[in-house]
Amino acid sequence: MVGNDGWARPWELQGNHRREGSKRIPSGCAIAGMINRKGRTMSGVDAIQSIALMHDRSNGLGGGFAAYGIYPEFPEHYAFHLFFDDHKAREQTESFLNQHFNIELGGPIPTRKVVGISGAPLIWRYFAKPKLEQLRVAEMKEDDFVVNMVMFINERLDGAYVFSSGKNMGAFKGVGYPEDIGEFYRLDEYRGYIWTAHGRFPTNTPGWWGGAHPFTLLDLSVVHNGEISSYGANRRFLEMFGYRCTLQTDTEVMTYIFDLLLRRQGLPLETAVKAVAAPFWSTIARMPQAQREVLTAIRTVYSSLLVNGPFSIVLGSSQGIMALNDRVKLRPLVAATKGDLLYVASEESAIREICPKPERVWSPRGGEPVIGMLEDAMPKAVPAPPVTVCHL
Repeated sequence: MVGNDGWARPWELQGNHRREGSKRIPSGCAIAGMINRKGRTMSGVDAIQSIALMHDRSNGLGGGFAAYGIYPEFPEHYAFHLFFDDHKAREQTESFLNQHFNIELGGPIPTRKVVGISGAPLIWRYFAKPKLEQLRVAEMKEDDFVVNMVMFINERLDGAYVFSSGKNMGAFKGVGYPEDIGEFYRLDEYRGYIWTAHGRFPTNTPGWWGGAHPFTLLDLSVVHNGEISSYGANRRFLEMFGYRCTLQTDTEVMTYIFDLLLRRQGLPLETAVKAVAAPFWSTIARMPQAQREVLTAIRTVYSSLLVNGPFSIVLGSSQGIMALNDRVKLRPLVAATKGDLLYVASEESAIREICPKPERVWSPRGGEPVIGMLEDAMPKAVPAPPVTVCHL
């Protein structure tokens, strides 16, 4: 059976008529993230082990990971990860990619059979660079060109969905519990200096492969626990800047908000946070004049990007991670450090599972970001195992 958006629903294909919404868990979903601030790489096993401890926050309808530093042999190539309905959709998309990119390597993403995972679409990846003549014709910067191509594929090419498009990073997601998704994608064979993870309990959107977290664009990735009630206003604002919200999900919007503020408008991360989770007007009114004027300007200019509703997120990028609660902390978030490592998770136990004796543990206040950035601009990543790919 195929949904209205053209995607087969795995549990429907199996004849299992499970539906989300039969049991609502308002505080559900699990998020986790970790970074080695010196850029040293860590096995995917740690990320799987951490998110697996929060198994009961998920219901098997979504899990996923984002990892940075996993493709050091292709550091300047965009790593496109795609879902395809069938080989016809794959061939059509490859034709489109070949028109606009020089593809170095491409092929199926390696997976293994896992009891808890079934109904998977075709899952492929391509390491590519935009063709210079295409950039000249489009009169775009390289990143803008890639974003336009991703938006075009996801909106216009039936049966194809780009779910990861950054350099030296990748997202891995699907329908299932996160520990099964990690096993399915063989993430124990990868090493990265940043890992984020998510276990999903969908409440308002379908549990399907494209709807699992993380949501990504270029090197940004977002995992999210919560429900954004400002989705409509946020989406309409973003669409004025050319973003296409094809998945009808609030987490996709969150990713595009940070892309707009950080990459396109060049705001510092701390300023972008104040736009997304701005202090209340009553709080701003009590601040010193200089600070009050700055925050008033941010709230005025970016009023349509204020995110309302309960949420906790982990934002990943090639330079670091940022974890954030909504302004009144309606979703749990814990942080910890040990040496060069920063951990964030929905539960302290998920951190202690992989770091039994952290040096510091704390629960950040609502609207207060936890930021962990690489010490150096270029991470000293340990080479990962060879990538299993095939030539087109």
